[in-house]
Amino acid sequence: MTQLLDVANMARWIRRDGAEKILVRMTEYLEQDFRRWEKFDKTPRIASHTPLGVIELMPTSDGELYSFKYVNGHPSNPARGFQTVTAFGVLADVDNGYPTFLAEMTLLTALRTAAASAMAAKVLARPDSRTLALIGAGSQSEFQAMAFRGVLGIEDLRVFDIDPDAIEKVRRNLEPLGFRVHAATSVDDAVTGADIITTCTADKAENTILDVSQVRPGVHLNAIGGDCPGKTELDARILEQAGVFVEFTPQTRIEGEIQQMAADFPVTELWEVLTGAAAGRTSPEQITLFDSVGFAISDFAALRCARDATAGSALQDEVDLVAQPDDPKDLFSLVDVLAPVS
Repeated sequence: MTQLLDVANMARWIRRDGAEKILVRMTEYLEQDFRRWEKFDKTPRIASHTPLGVIELMPTSDGELYSFKYVNGHPSNPARGFQTVTAFGVLADVDNGYPTFLAEMTLLTALRTAAASAMAAKVLARPDSRTLALIGAGSQSEFQAMAFRGVLGIEDLRVFDIDPDAIEKVRRNLEPLGFRVHAATSVDDAVTGADIITTCTADKAENTILDVSQVRPGVHLNAIGGDCPGKTELDARILEQAGVFVEFTPQTRIEGEIQQMAADFPVTELWEVLTGAAAGRTSPEQITLFDSVGFAISDFAALRCARDATAGSALQDEVDLVAQPDDPKDLFSLVDVLAPVS
């Protein structure tokens, strides 16, 4: 039988352990897997694009476990009553190919994305960073805030969105949790005094959410809105001035902010910083940029974290996904046409 963590039980797990505690733990799982980056199979995600959005598969394996995530991105969905992003994922045993763990990944991806942001900021942002600007107040905002508080201790937020109701939603959700939320009136207002800037917008277009004039020396940029060709958020001149860090370079050149740049534009993969193979921030004045598009190894780590945290509890159900006849060579026995139909 395959263990199942469905939507209801994923939410129960988050309420049971607390989102912030889970995000700190998930950041540790991500660090573990990024530090053994070279052990993994790596390929850019397999994407099917339409005018309305994208559906993708994200596979990887460390030679013992295999994982994949099914995920969509449809920016117009909220106006039609649907989530922008939905997902589910699987862990399987490489030894026999059987799936061992199946999980919803809409909530889990929100956690994973925020944990990856915090992991990057931990090694790239200035250690004295105290204020986070959120440009885009959608579904990821609260998770970003909680990850940055759990990992970096940040409680001061400056939030801007073109939708005032979205800003109010963030304030309503986070102020009772102890965050100090400034409802910004513009991007300029949001980035004033910010040490870290997260851009996370959904519009599938080449946008300039952040201009080079709005980025001061020493800031760490966390650009997480890019996730497909033709979708950007940053003025290309920012990339020219920043140290740019990515997950998996071949995928980011297709989908990230660096799709705006020449094919030989220099970047550093984050695993190199985590293992000490490459430098991260080199001075307090340096601008650092995590050009994050999401990569399969992060999903692999998130699935492991969710599996381990809920193992042996009532949060995991069993689902019969694999046909197992008594004789492995006699699959037809399961549909014996002479057997009575019940």
